[in-house]
Amino acid sequence: MLHRFFKFRLTRTLLAGALVALAGQGLLAGGAGAEALKPYKDGLFRYKKVTETLYGGDFVVVEYSKQRDLRDRDEVDEQRVFGNYVSYRPKRGRGSAELKANGRVIEYMGTGNWKGGANAIVIYIHGQGGNRFQGMNDVSFGGNFNRVQNLMVRNGGAYLTVDINHFDNRGTADVAALIQYQKQLSPRAKVVVACGSMGGIICWNLLKNGNYASMLSGIVLLGSPKDPNFLSSSALSRNVPIYMGQGTLDTVYDWEDQANFFKQIKTKAPNYPIRFTLFDTGTHGTPIRMTDWRLVLNWMLG
Repeated sequence: MLHRFFKFRLTRTLLAGALVALAGQGLLAGGAGAEALKPYKDGLFRYKKVTETLYGGDFVVVEYSKQRDLRDRDEVDEQRVFGNYVSYRPKRGRGSAELKANGRVIEYMGTGNWKGGANAIVIYIHGQGGNRFQGMNDVSFGGNFNRVQNLMVRNGGAYLTVDINHFDNRGTADVAALIQYQKQLSPRAKVVVACGSMGGIICWNLLKNGNYASMLSGIVLLGSPKDPNFLSSSALSRNVPIYMGQGTLDTVYDWEDQANFFKQIKTKAPNYPIRFTLFDTGTHGTPIRMTDWRLVLNWMLG
């Protein structure tokens, strides 16, 4: 069965019912695509238990265990992961830079082929109260930021993080300027933008702008809000892949609201490339800790 008892308003029965309602005409089992990124510590970071699969594999429920996935994984809970989860190879090419655009100075960091020659680029956008250093922290969030860095470095890609001072059109324009600059350095690179929490506003804004969206090969939303305006925009016809990760115990953005938004997209555009991972008993930061970067990026880049 799906779920244990929760500490919020949904009981186990109601949660199961919500998933049944969400499934609608969803089919079981998912398809496999080409793999752009070679394995890296897959045994440590892959999902230990998928408890439900809906919409042909586009919606999955993943078991999150606080004991296994946090206490047994972190040397210091939520601060430092055990050493076997990380490799400091990305530090060799890591650096900071500034880009002047839109009348502002955009501060960012990069590793891998971030100065040119990348075949793929991942840019991480932090949420409110964060900064460019969050996505470069090797040992927080269970080492998952270190994993995405290693995946890009070891596969000829680039990984960047950037400071966002405005979660509106200004911040969106700044990220777009960074993407444009990176595309000049690496013209053939596919670009994926990942947004944590409130940073998701930037991701949705990028999708809704035709010029910005044309530079994207995917958007990753990690505990982020929905954007109802997306449904009435021309973005639905562009088919830029979207990944949404959410915890059932997220008290910032309710998982049902996000899951229902996924369903709305699937209803309006059944073939839209969107996937949703629900982390059972996960909290607001769980998608950043638990999302399988290689699984998501191979889907988008492949």
